[in-house]
Amino acid sequence: MLLSTLVTCLAGCAFLLSPVSEGCGPGRGYGKRRSPRKLAPLAYKQFSPNVAEKTLGASGRYEGKITRNSERFKELTPNYNPDIIFKDEENTGADRMMTQRCKDKLNSLAIAVMNLWPGVRLRVTEGWDEDGHHSEESLHYEGRAVDITTSDRDRNKYAMLARLAVESGFDWVYYESKAHIHCSVKSDHSVAAKSGGCFPGEASVTLESGAQKSVSELRPGERVLASAGGDGSGELVYSEVLAFLDRDPVTWKLFYTLQTDAGARLSLTAAHLLFVTEGNCSEGAPPAPGALRTVYASDARPGQCVLVAGQRHGEGRLSRVTRVSLSASRGAFAPLTRQGTLVVDGVVASCYAVVEQHSLAHWAFSPLRLIHSWTGSTWSHGDGIHWYSQLLHWLGRMLLDSGRLHPLGVAQEAR
Repeated sequence: MLLSTLVTCLAGCAFLLSPVSEGCGPGRGYGKRRSPRKLAPLAYKQFSPNVAEKTLGASGRYEGKITRNSERFKELTPNYNPDIIFKDEENTGADRMMTQRCKDKLNSLAIAVMNLWPGVRLRVTEGWDEDGHHSEESLHYEGRAVDITTSDRDRNKYAMLARLAVESGFDWVYYESKAHIHCSVKSDHSVAAKSGGCFPGEASVTLESGAQKSVSELRPGERVLASAGGDGSGELVYSEVLAFLDRDPVTWKLFYTLQTDAGARLSLTAAHLLFVTEGNCSEGAPPAPGALRTVYASDARPGQCVLVAGQRHGEGRLSRVTRVSLSASRGAFAPLTRQGTLVVDGVVASCYAVVEQHSLAHWAFSPLRLIHSWTGSTWSHGDGIHWYSQLLHWLGRMLLDSGRLHPLGVAQEAR
């Protein structure tokens, strides 16, 4: 009877929330963590992954051309990253226009380029195309594709540049010609594009003893400061760490870093959920009931308020976000507490990602909490993505067709 209940609950979780299971990044192979290795350059005319660009395993289907006069133009955002050179031969700024996902991956790649080749910057030769210069149904028309080189135009670097683009998270990379590398991403509407949420290894949590500990050194069974409320606004309590939904000490990730007027500084990946409110928080008051909502870290904006840990035990207070920036850091960690929340670097955050509803994500992981209650363990082993997360995804693929697994318009970012 108990087993039947658990299987039924797992199936329901997978049906509603299967894409949440993919860890800190969409990754190829769904949950298979690549072992640390020397990066291998792509061969000329090679593409990665080894499937057609506009398939679900890569960047997904073409959704239609975006023009400046179309409603969808608001889906594009300009990229003013000073570490990227935009050729902009049309002199219209079109090459700077792209989807948020394309922008995130391009910014991550820019950091990788500067780290590997000091003094060299990433160069974009083609971005969004509004003039019809590309083939029919090109993802350039949607701001989901870029053609890139290095700033020194050294073609001997392009094979490794393609590999760096793969490692930076582009959903499809093609060493298309001797003159450039072509990269593209999934649609921002795709649930798959929202996959994953982690903290950097140096982020700290507060143990029940009052000591601070980095998430990279945290272990299941330890109790950390968290929020008892389902919307992040409840009393601050100490909650047991049940498992890591993802644990990768070596991968470099791009993190959104939020700074607040209380001096808090929180870094988390783009799809991680964060509790915010638009209300007045200038006096550091606790939030009103129902005032907090969850947004993706990439949607956090200066002027919004987050909940930070107060000086007194069990106290939380609002603090205004003053700055949001991007940075790269090694290590990606996603601890899961019994409450489904935790206080990281002094800020209350969700343990979940992908779906912009903390309560739904928390419900989806209730079978894992039930297993832990029965056995005292979640049967996780070492680094990588947790087996339960992989199981959710597998069940989703068994129960749902591919269109339901990656539906358009589900879990869209709040803009």
